[in-house]
Amino acid sequence: MSKSNKPRTGGRILADQLRVHGVERTFCVPGESYLALLDALYDTPEISLIVCRHESGAAMMADAYGKLTGRPGVCLVTRGPGATNASAGVHIAYQDSTPFVLLIGQVARGVVDRESFQEIDFRRMFGQMAKWVAQIDAASRIPEYLSRAFYTATAGRAGPVVLALPEDMLTEQAAVDDAEPYRIIQSHPGADEMNRLRELLSACTRPLMILGGSGWTREACEDIKTFAATSNIPVGVSFRCQHLFDNTHPSYVGDIGIGVNPQLGQRVREADLLLVVGARLGEMTTSGYTLLDVPQPRQRLVHVYPGVEELGRVYQPTLAINAGMPAFAAAVRALTPVDSLAWEANTVQARSDYLAYIEPTVGPGELQLAEVVGWLRENLPTDAIVANGAGNYTAWVHRFYQYRSFRSQLAPTSGSMGYGVPAAVAAKAQYPERIVVCFAGDGCFLMTGQELATAVQYGLNIVILVVNNGMYGTIRMHQERNYPGRVSGTSLINPDFAALARAYGAYGELVERTADFPAAFERAIAAGKPALLELRIDPEAITPRTTLSEIRKGVK
Repeated sequence: MSKSNKPRTGGRILADQLRVHGVERTFCVPGESYLALLDALYDTPEISLIVCRHESGAAMMADAYGKLTGRPGVCLVTRGPGATNASAGVHIAYQDSTPFVLLIGQVARGVVDRESFQEIDFRRMFGQMAKWVAQIDAASRIPEYLSRAFYTATAGRAGPVVLALPEDMLTEQAAVDDAEPYRIIQSHPGADEMNRLRELLSACTRPLMILGGSGWTREACEDIKTFAATSNIPVGVSFRCQHLFDNTHPSYVGDIGIGVNPQLGQRVREADLLLVVGARLGEMTTSGYTLLDVPQPRQRLVHVYPGVEELGRVYQPTLAINAGMPAFAAAVRALTPVDSLAWEANTVQARSDYLAYIEPTVGPGELQLAEVVGWLRENLPTDAIVANGAGNYTAWVHRFYQYRSFRSQLAPTSGSMGYGVPAAVAAKAQYPERIVVCFAGDGCFLMTGQELATAVQYGLNIVILVVNNGMYGTIRMHQERNYPGRVSGTSLINPDFAALARAYGAYGELVERTADFPAAFERAIAAGKPALLELRIDPEAITPRTTLSEIRKGVK
């Protein structure tokens, strides 16, 4: 801790606190409201500054950084429009339980409550979207507020913190000591809880473990893998958390999210013990709260979660364990093994069902997305990072790709469109040696596609695969189910995405046939700059299971 009483500006104090808490990179769109902080960062070479093209992109990059590292992603934006644009990333971080700190330049203290230029009361605006929202009104309290922000963002159920920074506070001088670096606070399971868990495992015949959420470490995942191997328990993962368990492991049986494998969904319903570790058991993971009864599940439920407020929130557990993922994983690994003979055949069959489910399906059109994803599954290195936003195109990625290493998947459990491109940019900035592939729908890409300029500016050679079907596909699917043949508001007229990429200074190529994809992808990787491949698919190919026409016929 710095003991110097030398006066510093608020901007300088703030930059120093970011350095103290181990921040290595921030994502921003500049604004005049926090120029004093930007000036201080000019003299802070330990912290790199990635300048983005839109605040939503900057906030999504910070969220992706938090997912990739387990440390709070930091985003800097200006007041008013900057903050409202960044709110998309705050919502993602809240629903995805990602550690995140948003710093917002604010109007000067002397003009507050006059509806001055771009003034917003951020406590009211972000109140339900963040774990804590505050405004720093004195430069001398910056170390206190930043320390609390980092502790709050990482403790229990992780999430976003929002701090407003009045413009004149950042230029104010104060003599104050720096804080010490924050530490992650983690609860631990008790011996009685672990003994009760072992009793429940010993008494069941159809167990299923479901992993999800945040707060995991590589060591925790390895501990869980060891437990799965010794207990021979089948392992599923919650929506967009497939990277938590090696998908090629014999115990892995699939993801439980949108469009769940019907056989796996039935296994959840018929399980006599669900061991849920880290997942909230939200709407996506429970198929609209139908796989488990509310509030009392048919299955015996052991719910392990780092935030006590989530335990019993929707489902009453047979056993609730308030614990961080690393602490629980270490404890369950050390648990005396139980006899798994009663469910051995069940695990084998569940694995067989999963392997059959990821065999490529055939749909309409010359470009088969299932085969494209299958090719990537066989040819990308184990540590490749795959990012995506939201839309029906993601069903092919989640079903046919296999994630084999921790933190190789970046996807919003909140279902936010536009996430893929910013997430890929953040991933490549953090791990330049790894291949980073982004899947984006045509509608999804055009929400944050301007961050391709950020990738070009910083030489972050990501590969973007734009799946173009000329529509908001998910909404069209629901539209056809509810109002067949009455297309309204879901059609898109798109640019030439490959030409657009070239205009940005990236590599761009159009792919219209499955056979042309491998060579095109290799050219994209070899281009030596960010690349975009436009994959034009038949609009009829709405999901891996059905077509638009079949949906329409089924309704009539």
